[in-house]
Amino acid sequence: MADEILDDNGPAWRERALSRSMVAARSRAEQRIQRFLDAAFSLIDEKGTTDFTIQEVIDRSGQSLRSFYQYFDGKDELLLALFEESVRESVDDLRTIADPAAGGDPLGRLRACAIRLHEWCDPSEVRRGSHNRSPISEFSVQLAVAHPERVTAIMAPVGAVVLGLVDEAVAAGQISVPDTRHAAALVQQTVMFSWFGNRIVRNPRLRVSSEDLWEFCLHGLGG
Repeated sequence: MADEILDDNGPAWRERALSRSMVAARSRAEQRIQRFLDAAFSLIDEKGTTDFTIQEVIDRSGQSLRSFYQYFDGKDELLLALFEESVRESVDDLRTIADPAAGGDPLGRLRACAIRLHEWCDPSEVRRGSHNRSPISEFSVQLAVAHPERVTAIMAPVGAVVLGLVDEAVAAGQISVPDTRHAAALVQQTVMFSWFGNRIVRNPRLRVSSEDLWEFCLHGLGG
């Protein structure tokens, strides 16, 4: 029969059966991985930090230690996965704001993007996403020393959104900078890492807000 025609890989029915088996196995693996991620995010929601143990994640997920190490080398690998999920969600949000269909001129969209990025990074700002989640800046600081290339690659889409808006604002004649890539990097770093200063400043009146950051990025020192 036609179904039993041989090719270089064997009977066609066997290939179809193996294909279905691999799809099912992949689906089960994805479900298990998501349970670990959800458990870890749930612990972050409760603790307000990433200070949890692998055993806590295993207990919360209802899975085994063996299963955990099938998918993650250790806690750092899990944190990188959580970091990437948080960045992916923030990038989707930022792209929506950066889209010309959202309305407004390029500079207005750059302002809105900078403010929203600050909200994703600073724990004092309004939280967004499906979990409270540790701020993405805190994730990046924890992981950058041990995994600089991974963190850089994960953060690249954020930089691309900011750079695209800086390029648009320059093209529209709304700002003038000698190097848009350098300017975008300065905006991103200024916005993202202001959370550390806010965390150590006890006086709420001295906290740097997202609006403060935007005004500084736009006007600088004016020297």
